[in-house]
Amino acid sequence: MMHFPESFPVSLVYLKETESTNKYLNDLCNKQCVGELTTVTTDFQTSGRGQRGNSWESERGQNLMFSFVLYPAFLKARKQFLLSQIISLAIKEELDTHVSDVSIKWPNDIYWKDKKICGMLIENDLTGTHISRSIAGIGININQEAFTSPAPNPVSLKQITGQSYSPEQILASIMRRIKDYYALLQTENESVNSLIADRYTGSLFRKDGFHRYTDANGKFLARLLRVEPDGRLILEDQIGTERTYLFKEVQYDI
Repeated sequence: MMHFPESFPVSLVYLKETESTNKYLNDLCNKQCVGELTTVTTDFQTSGRGQRGNSWESERGQNLMFSFVLYPAFLKARKQFLLSQIISLAIKEELDTHVSDVSIKWPNDIYWKDKKICGMLIENDLTGTHISRSIAGIGININQEAFTSPAPNPVSLKQITGQSYSPEQILASIMRRIKDYYALLQTENESVNSLIADRYTGSLFRKDGFHRYTDANGKFLARLLRVEPDGRLILEDQIGTERTYLFKEVQYDI
């Protein structure tokens, strides 16, 4: 059983077990009025999923699995990548308080060195040209000591440091950071958007030097140039050609 701090920064729903926190929250939002930043967390998901439809391995009660809802009607659909950026930054910056060498692997996986410590799935609903609802589902490896799934490179905080952590306290801190970033985003100030983009770019995995990637044409070496406001990744290969990718069109060779 989790023990949450009395000063938890947002409305919270705790479930001992559920199929998926994203599905639970989506169903709840479809049935009733759910306050912004309401967060659903659980000890165990029976059908947790991540990007590309992958499953998410998590030992019961050892890690953080949670989803929260936003209603960013002020945000145009073409700027939806800002939501991914602020959520990634909030998690990365919280993990920075516990370990070094944390980065964001485009678009929004969180890595420690060359290992994945956090994944997320953000599902946006659009009304016209704006975002009417966004549900973000996040899994962070906290206290798990061993991983048995075929996922190639998972790691937990405990594996890194040898220490145990309070998932509840980490969740509270992350939600405070997300709440603060979201309040900044709501100012609709372009200088704020630029600040977020700069912080995101400065936090990217393999942001310096040439590294191996794979796209539809095979393997190649390239360096990261930038990430566009709409989320497109811009690489430059060894002969100076810029290559532009949408999500799922290129893979890092880890």
